[in-house]
Amino acid sequence: MQDRISQRQVSRLVIQTGQLLMQHGAESALIETLTRRIGLALGMDAVEVSLANDALIVTTLQQGHCLTTTRRCPDKGINMQMVSEVQRICILTEKQLLDCRTATHRLGRLKPLRYPRPLVILMVGLSCASFARLAGADWPVFALTLAASSCGIWVRQELALRHFNPLLNFAGTAFVTTLISSQGLLHQWGAQPFLAVPSSVLMLVPGFPLINAAADMVKGYINTGLARWTMATLLTMATSIGIVSAMNLLGVRGW
Repeated sequence: MQDRISQRQVSRLVIQTGQLLMQHGAESALIETLTRRIGLALGMDAVEVSLANDALIVTTLQQGHCLTTTRRCPDKGINMQMVSEVQRICILTEKQLLDCRTATHRLGRLKPLRYPRPLVILMVGLSCASFARLAGADWPVFALTLAASSCGIWVRQELALRHFNPLLNFAGTAFVTTLISSQGLLHQWGAQPFLAVPSSVLMLVPGFPLINAAADMVKGYINTGLARWTMATLLTMATSIGIVSAMNLLGVRGW
């Protein structure tokens, strides 16, 4: 009986580990590897993991007794700090520095690191404006790109705080950003005002989901890879809809 209670506790810890990794953007191979490693480190004979696009199924085996647990994994945003902290707990558990109870406690205390919003707005604006500058933009276009992308990331943050659907979030952000950056084309600010439009919406490129999707499919996780690829494609389409809508509204044709 005591062994089964222990197995139940370990199973909860194992699936909590996988859930946190999946919610914060880890690739499927890492999720499966870490959940199996922490289970084996805590005395399980075997740990089997099955991944879906928004759920996780874990089965632990100890002395011939199987225990299966399922958890939904709603997306909480990409955060590599959380993934690194979970990896650290797994390594400490493997080295016998943490037991099941302590590891569970430390996992429960993990909180995503959030940078101050003004800092995020400034750095995203500067990164988009710097890309425009690298592409040959002069200082007026640099300033316009900085203003447009900064306003865009502010809109994106506000929509996220209000729990809007990600597709609506991306479409709305692209619409507002393009409205502002297209002013350079309307009023001919700078030598190459068309550079402001593509540069200011670079923050909406879903690079991380696309990379994870490709990595998953290459490593044999076809279902999760296709699900991530589909979501990244939909986000790209939503961004395109926002851009085209703003350009049609202003009567701007081409970059």
